[in-house]
Amino acid sequence: MRQRVFELRNAVLRQFAATLAVSSLVILIGIGAASAQSGTPAPDQSKAAAQPADAAKDAAQNQRRTDEFAEAAQVISGPAGNPECVWLGRRVVRLMWRDDLDTAFRHLDLYDRFGCPGGHIQAAFRCLTRFGGQIDPKVAETLDSRVHACWINPASQPQQAAAAAAASQPAAPAAGNAQPQPAASPSPAASPSPAPPK
Repeated sequence: MRQRVFELRNAVLRQFAATLAVSSLVILIGIGAASAQSGTPAPDQSKAAAQPADAAKDAAQNQRRTDEFAEAAQVISGPAGNPECVWLGRRVVRLMWRDDLDTAFRHLDLYDRFGCPGGHIQAAFRCLTRFGGQIDPKVAETLDSRVHACWINPASQPQQAAAAAAASQPAAPAAGNAQPQPAASPSPAASPSPAPPK
C-alpha cells in the first residue's frame, strides 16, 4: 500500500511539474510576442533618426541665442549688455513672470555676483507687465520674444507696438472704406386719380 501511495504521489508531482513547465513556456512565448508587436523601434533606429533633427534644431537655437546676445551688446551700453547679464537677467524676468520666485531669487543672486545691474531687471519686468495682455501663456515663444524685447528696450510701450503694427500695414484709401449703398428702388408711378366732383 505504501508503495502505491508513493507511486501516486510521484505521478501527481510529475504531472504538476509538466503542467507548470508548459504553462511557463506559454507565458514566455506570449510575452515575447507582445513585446515584438509593441511597435517600439530598436534603440539604434530611434537614435539615428533623432540625431540629425536634434542637431539641426540645436544649431538653429544656438544661432538665435548668439544673434540675441550680439543685438543686446550693440543696443545696451554697460554691463546689462554683457552676454552673462542678458542670459541671467532674461531668465530672472521670465521666472518672475511665471511666479517662480524662489528660482528667480537664486538666479538673481548669480546675476548680482556677475556684477550685472539690478535696476535693468526691474525696468524689464515693468515693461513686461505693460504687455501682459499680448502674451499667450500657451505659446512659450511669445513670452520669450517679449522678455527679450523688454530687455533690449525697457521703455517700450504697448501703444508703440500697436502704432508700429498699424504703420506696417498698407493704408486703405478713404473712399474704399465707404460701403456702397444699394440703389434705391424706383417708386411705382402714381396712377392718375379721378378728379373730385364739383
